[in-house]
Amino acid sequence: MWGRRQRGPGSCVLGAEELRARRREREAALRKARRQEQLVSKRLLREDTTAEEGAQDGAGIEPGPLLENEVLELLRSVQKGSEDRKRSLGRLCWALRNKETRQKFVRLDGSIRTLIGLFTSSLADVQMQAGRCLHELSHSSDPAVAEACLPVTSYLLTYLSGHSIEFTELCLYTLGNLVVESEAVRKQLLPQGIIPVLVSCIQSPHEAVLEGLGYVLSQLLQAKEAPTEIIPLVLASALPQHMLRLVCSGLKAGIGAAVEFAWCLHYIICSQMPNTALLSLGALPALTSVLLNLASEPPPDAAEGLELVRHGQGTEQWLFSAALWGYGRVKGSVFPLSQLVCPVLRCLSNLLAEDTGCEEQVQDERLLVAIFLILQSFLQKHPFIAQECLWLLNNLTACEPFFCSALLSLDLLPALLQLLPCSQMATVLVLTVACNIAAKGPAFCQQLHQQPALSLLLPILTLPDLEAVGQCLELLHLLFLHCPEAAADFIRQGGHRALEQHQSTPELQERARALLDMVGHPLGSPPSPRPPSFPPPVL
Repeated sequence: MWGRRQRGPGSCVLGAEELRARRREREAALRKARRQEQLVSKRLLREDTTAEEGAQDGAGIEPGPLLENEVLELLRSVQKGSEDRKRSLGRLCWALRNKETRQKFVRLDGSIRTLIGLFTSSLADVQMQAGRCLHELSHSSDPAVAEACLPVTSYLLTYLSGHSIEFTELCLYTLGNLVVESEAVRKQLLPQGIIPVLVSCIQSPHEAVLEGLGYVLSQLLQAKEAPTEIIPLVLASALPQHMLRLVCSGLKAGIGAAVEFAWCLHYIICSQMPNTALLSLGALPALTSVLLNLASEPPPDAAEGLELVRHGQGTEQWLFSAALWGYGRVKGSVFPLSQLVCPVLRCLSNLLAEDTGCEEQVQDERLLVAIFLILQSFLQKHPFIAQECLWLLNNLTACEPFFCSALLSLDLLPALLQLLPCSQMATVLVLTVACNIAAKGPAFCQQLHQQPALSLLLPILTLPDLEAVGQCLELLHLLFLHCPEAAADFIRQGGHRALEQHQSTPELQERARALLDMVGHPLGSPPSPRPPSFPPPVL
């Protein structure tokens, strides 16, 4: 592709195709790395009353380890049928916050059997306290503790159909914690019917129950055996349609459940399983609608900015001012809706990364506007969200000319180029999006050339980052192929000097020499003025 002899018209077409294939291979490798960034975690439901019953002050304090005989005494006090059993369970629950105490407790003969007996008690307060003890055990990072709790899984599933919201929530989080730690637990839950139980439970009207269910499902979907043993069962059930419904209703109903199920969809999409089932349910337009709604939710003090409505009758223009509004904050924390942005962006990015031609389902200019709104809003304090926006923008423009044309017609290219100096990954992704545009042909390259792109590319050629420089060379190659005047301007700005510096870099020398051939500049030219430095991004 980059050979010095490939100068004919046929080689130009071949070069563009090879260039696109190479970019897609690199993007696939990067996406594979991103799939490993998962959210396996454990969660605790604790109340201050537990600490009080354990004769301690404050729920955030962890007790010290107990001796073997002290743990045995606690177990015996729980086993006694006295009226003080609830208080004894409270003390045991407090003690089980300690890692060593948990390990000692499960080694005692009859300990789990005793808790299960109390967990199935007809006395609601005893049942709840025994459930809290099991919940503390589920938080252990020791697989042996999780496997000691295997006999309780069938009861946890049974109680998910109970009438107490608090007790159902406790059972869900206990299940989720056990799922994280033990493959044996996961393998036992599948034949016990956890998927049908979750299908029934997901129709609950209670936000707390739905959020807990989303936690259980997200932990199941992240298991190493999920692609072969769990995800096919989930896709064959009614769970996906309910997950989409809850994600789409998150702005009106519960944001917590919407966030959980958005991550669940992300894990399914990234599982290497065919996503035809999700696509047939309308996942792409549904998630696009969610993103548009997220971008349309300004805080109370929003400044005038980019709007997701057409201005006037019969016009294709969008309102766009330099003052883009940011997301609101509550008591110093991120506005809750922001928690939904990341998984929705990832779902869309990875659905669009598949070679299914599904881009046609979302040919809406407002999607680009929404991406830039969110990108600008999160750039300063949450740059990883901006990176996710660039991933989505890359996947939208990789194959579909519609979004390349829309990005140019909406005059969003200057805002994109301003992101070049933000970070190493942002630099690479912005250059990749620019390559996607340039690969569409001469008309697109002409519009790229009309922007101050070359002056921004010259400083990149001086960076020590080989990936960014390599992507910059890819963009220059496309510009020179389709827009000869860009090559002339590049020489006038002294770009040949930067190219000559890379002739001794093994990873870049072939491309640098090919570009020097394309601009027809002899080696050993006199020094040129130093390329300008990056301007600060305008937010």
